[in-house]
This record gives sequence, structure tokens and C-alpha cells, in this order.
Amino acid sequence: MFKTVFKIAKIFIWIKGQKKLLKKAKKFNTDGKIHERDELVQNLVALWGKNVAQTIEADITIKGKENIPKDEAVVFIANHQGYADIIAVLGFIDKPTAFIAKAEIKKLGFIAGWMELMQCVFIERKNMRQSVQAMQQAIENVKKGYSLLIFPEGTRSKGGPIKHFKPGSFKLAFNSKAPIVPITIDGTWRSFEEKKRLRPANIILTIHPPVFTNEITKEERHAIPQKVQHTIESALPKTSLRGEKEVLKIQARQDKKES
Repeated sequence: MFKTVFKIAKIFIWIKGQKKLLKKAKKFNTDGKIHERDELVQNLVALWGKNVAQTIEADITIKGKENIPKDEAVVFIANHQGYADIIAVLGFIDKPTAFIAKAEIKKLGFIAGWMELMQCVFIERKNMRQSVQAMQQAIENVKKGYSLLIFPEGTRSKGGPIKHFKPGSFKLAFNSKAPIVPITIDGTWRSFEEKKRLRPANIILTIHPPVFTNEITKEERHAIPQKVQHTIESALPKTSLRGEKEVLKIQARQDKKES
């Protein structure tokens, strides 16, 4: 446990050590120098991800980099195994990406400051009106060219079977008409969730071919959540996969609730 506390403290100290750069990025933002702001923030966020991975001794492998569209914003859809998911995506996928986060994170001022500049969106899950407004902001951010990462399970699976993907999570891609890029994350749960302390872990991110949403029918839109979930599951070890019947039953129950 002492090693875990030491590593976490080291990560926070590194972040707080970037105060001057945060101030500079905010100045760019105030002055309307968006390109300069984005370049500074994106470079630092990628460096942060690599620094954290090294600190927690995570060996990260990326497969399928060629599947990421280069000249447009995308919506990354991934399974959610553990806390290290964000670290792996931000530090090792070569496309600047923000994400949707709980509003409680705003209490961590220096972290929230960077996240706001990244174009992350904060959601108060118990406040429906705010959630709708936040999702609309996320859509506008994607339209402006900022890629976003979403975990449709809504919670960490911690190495267990992938939970049912919530269809509502895909509205961001549908309404912004951005390509969906599925990502299979495997191994992050071993970094912390397995033993409730930080441990070395081998992590693999498999990036799948994009699913384009700009010219799809309502029927095709309805089928995409299940299709993307199956794609993501296909790159996991067989022991992590749900049975086909169980997935279909859960899908049917969830669709009935949301209809």
C-alpha cells in the first residue's frame, strides 16, 4: 500500500508542477489563441499519460493505429475496465482526445483546469437538465474538431464481462455525425482494480476500423450499439466474453426501458 500512495503522490506532484504551463495555456485561451492553446495542452496531456504509465509500471501496446481517421474528429467508444483506461488512451493514442467526466472532478481545481482546456465535458448525472446541456456542448465540441472518448458501460467492469452498452451514449456520434472508432481495452484492471493497489500491468489497446455515421438510416443507427459492443468484445480473451444469448436479453430489456 505504501508504494501505491507514493506513486499516486508522485503523479499529483508532477501535475501540480505544471502550474506555469497551465497559466500560459489559460492566457492563450483568453487571448483567443486557440491553436497555441490546443498545441500546448495536447502535448502536455500526452506527456502526462506516458509519465503516469511509467510511474505505475504499465506496459502499453497499441494495435490498429492505422484505423484512426486523421483529418476529422471522432468519437472513441471503449470498454471500461479500470482507472488506467484514460491514461492509456490519452498517452498512447496518437490523436488528441477529451472525455466526458463526472462533475465532482471539478473539485480538483488544477486537474479540472487542464480538463477544461482539453475540451472535456462535465456531467451531473442526477441533474437531467444539466446533463442534456453538457451533452449538447460535447456535440458542439466534436463538430469543432475535438475528438471525445466515451465508455458506454457507464462503470468499470474491473476485469469482468463487458456490461451492456447504453444506446444513449452513441447519440454524441449520431448527432455530430462523427465516425465511431471502437477501442478494446484489455489489462488496465490489473493495474489497480485486481488487488486494490497499484501493480505492474501489460495493457493492450486494439483500435478497430471506424463506423461512419454521417449517412445511416434509423434502422442502422439502432443496430450500431450492439454491433460496436460485439466488435470490442471480439478482441478480448474468451474468458471475458458474455454469451450471445445473455447480451441479446440485456439489449432487449434495455431497449424496452429506453423506448
